[in-house]
Amino acid sequence: MQSRTCLITGANSGVGRVTALELAKKGFNIIMLCRNMERSRPVQQEILAAARQAGPNIPTVALIPCDLGSQQSIRQAAQRVHNQFERIDVLINNAGRVVDPLQYSPEGIELTFQTNYLSHFLLTHLLLDLLRRSDEPRIINVASEFHRLARFREIPNRDEKHYNAIGAYNDSKLAKMLFTFELADRLMGEGITVNALHPWLVDTHFAEDGDAKGVLYLTFQFFKLFAPGPEVLAKTHIYLASSPEVRHVTGLYFANCRWEPPSQMAQNRALGRKLWTLSEQLTGISEYVASPYSLTY
Repeated sequence: MQSRTCLITGANSGVGRVTALELAKKGFNIIMLCRNMERSRPVQQEILAAARQAGPNIPTVALIPCDLGSQQSIRQAAQRVHNQFERIDVLINNAGRVVDPLQYSPEGIELTFQTNYLSHFLLTHLLLDLLRRSDEPRIINVASEFHRLARFREIPNRDEKHYNAIGAYNDSKLAKMLFTFELADRLMGEGITVNALHPWLVDTHFAEDGDAKGVLYLTFQFFKLFAPGPEVLAKTHIYLASSPEVRHVTGLYFANCRWEPPSQMAQNRALGRKLWTLSEQLTGISEYVASPYSLTY
């Protein structure tokens, strides 16, 4: 049986790291897309060591640099993935940030929205051709219960006067939910499953890279005191990536390995289609959507 391959964004810490570690133990090849190479290389070696102890068939653990805050970096990373791998079986859009004060991507897009949502919209489309080569392709979007607090607006055009870091984070997670359900519908006939999950706020490096300061940073540190460790909360990621129970399940939202009803706003299909059109414009991906095998990276 040929080994399956899973690409995970933000696989160098927290839930992403544990997910990569446990899937490697199951024999998955792992592609780590990470922003911080210095932090990621020891984790890459840790995953390889764990895989060696688990069995004789040692999977590949590839580390590819990717700053999800830059669309150019995402395109370069996608090209490297194409150069090294013939297919992807599981794509876990895991990485996320909370940014305070207001910052913008090189393309002029508010950075929380770009990193948490728009980056994964772009990356997913750039890798769809590799997913189509799998006999059981799965896309997993890490969202959050904070999507229930979102007040969806024209997110990319926020200015300093109207910017709120938590509000931007909530909106980015709602955007990821809307994307999940719209993408699941569009890929239904191709056998590619698309689901979202809630990871909770875990004991990781989230909000510790200088993105969040002051009261916001202290708030995250307080809540993390009561959160389970990533070893517990990675179970939903691993379940959706590997369990035969969800092989044909698509368009749902999970928490603790169980289906949960999303907010009414997340199920607003008209809003999802509007977001999709906006996302195509902001990423310039429309040409790729029309002809996915002709894009020059």
